[in-house]
Amino acid sequence: MESNRLLSIPELTPDRAARFDELQRKLVPLWRMIGRTAPGGEVQESNTLVVLPSLTVEVDIPGSMHQVYEERFLFMTFLLRQPHLHMIYLTSQPIAPLTIDYYLHNLPDVTISNARKRLHLLSPQDGSDRALAYKVLERPWFVRQIRGLIPDPDRAHLVPFLTTDLEREIALQLDIPMYAADPRFFALGSKSGARRLFAEEGLPHPLGVEDIADEAGFAAAIRAMRARQPAIARVITKTNQGVSGMGNAVVDLRGLPAPGDAAEEAAVIERLRAMRFEVPDLTYNAYMAGVRAQGAIVEEMIEGEEKESPSVQMRISPLGQVEILSTHDQMLGGPSGQSYLGAVFPADPAYSRLITHEAAKIGQRFAREGIVGRFALDFLVVKNAAGEWEPYAIEVNLRKGGTTHPFLTLQYLTDGIYDAESGQFTTELGERRYYVASDHIESDAYRIFTPEDLLDLISVHRLTFDQTCQTGLILHMFSGVGELGRLGATCIHGTPERARGLYNDFVALLDREAERRGR
Repeated sequence: MESNRLLSIPELTPDRAARFDELQRKLVPLWRMIGRTAPGGEVQESNTLVVLPSLTVEVDIPGSMHQVYEERFLFMTFLLRQPHLHMIYLTSQPIAPLTIDYYLHNLPDVTISNARKRLHLLSPQDGSDRALAYKVLERPWFVRQIRGLIPDPDRAHLVPFLTTDLEREIALQLDIPMYAADPRFFALGSKSGARRLFAEEGLPHPLGVEDIADEAGFAAAIRAMRARQPAIARVITKTNQGVSGMGNAVVDLRGLPAPGDAAEEAAVIERLRAMRFEVPDLTYNAYMAGVRAQGAIVEEMIEGEEKESPSVQMRISPLGQVEILSTHDQMLGGPSGQSYLGAVFPADPAYSRLITHEAAKIGQRFAREGIVGRFALDFLVVKNAAGEWEPYAIEVNLRKGGTTHPFLTLQYLTDGIYDAESGQFTTELGERRYYVASDHIESDAYRIFTPEDLLDLISVHRLTFDQTCQTGLILHMFSGVGELGRLGATCIHGTPERARGLYNDFVALLDREAERRGR
């Protein structure tokens, strides 16, 4: 992604920083409009939402994958239930009419024709492997086109997937505020920054060391950890900006010389060089180059016969109010179980209150720092000998993440709310809802499908989302199925068992149909 770094953006001078702060203050009067979906138009004033689903990360991602991740954010079109909302949705390549028709068909309360009038789909038609934010900024004409579709900048805001200097620059060039954390807080969302936060705010977290820059730093940190806790069996290394498990590796410490032994240092380095990467085909030298560029941490891999990986999603309003939005049990996979595959909502009530209590500490800290927008905390919970769950804070994601789109899909379609005390989600009609969601329903065999095939399958087998019952399946990331063999789905139902059953039935249907068509 070296070409990404060739883009030159204006320096954030004190005057431009002050202008950005001034724009951000506009979020306060806009707050009553942001994210509202109530039928009947609770928001009666025209306002504009610019959606920038750019995956601006320092990871090599093919252009086709950028496109499906950008389309993963299309749940935002459900906000067109607001009859006075205008939406400008940006993607690298034009969205296929079939894809947008699918989302608008699931839109309650307004007609498709009315929603379409208020939806502007814009694209620079650039399918390269660079993030969308770069493609926007290197085309001044495209920025002007976006700005020309905003009737009143005082009633408009930008919603990015994550925030870097590029997203902030786009907000400045559009002259509208950005509902997300200012990139100056970026370090707080890094792996090293998260460990410091956990220590400062008193959250239990694994033994480890942050701010590591090279192999020698890893070796020294592991030796110091073994001196404190000789029984450590395995440790995890993580680059500071890794996402979804990318940047993680596992180092096996079993059978090493005793801590302090003369042979320990050489043995630790040998184990480091044999680390098991979460990303297939990654080499040790390439990994260490990433460590030198980003920094890294190493921490104990918590062991236990019963352990789960829940997360807590939160937001801070422009008014400084901290809100627990949801909890999830993460579905993890990969060589060492560190890669995010999907989530079950909500997290098990047996420990959901434990993790929301700890997460609230970080929420209050972020509010004091002046952060606004959505963020999430990842935890590990382990059942101890007394049968009680013990929480460990693992990561902070100072951005939207893999649980944002399924939860907001559910919320926007049902007008429901999550109650952190009970750990349950209740629709506007007073009914409980649960879901299983994944971005990684994938198989080489699925390349036989077209997007239209998928829509036909869920229609014929009556798996589509039913607005009356408020149950069913919502697809996402499906436009690239023929190339990638991958799609996503959020499977919503009235009990956890039925949500899981719907998910399993859908995957089984895909497998059967792919086998039949491949004969």
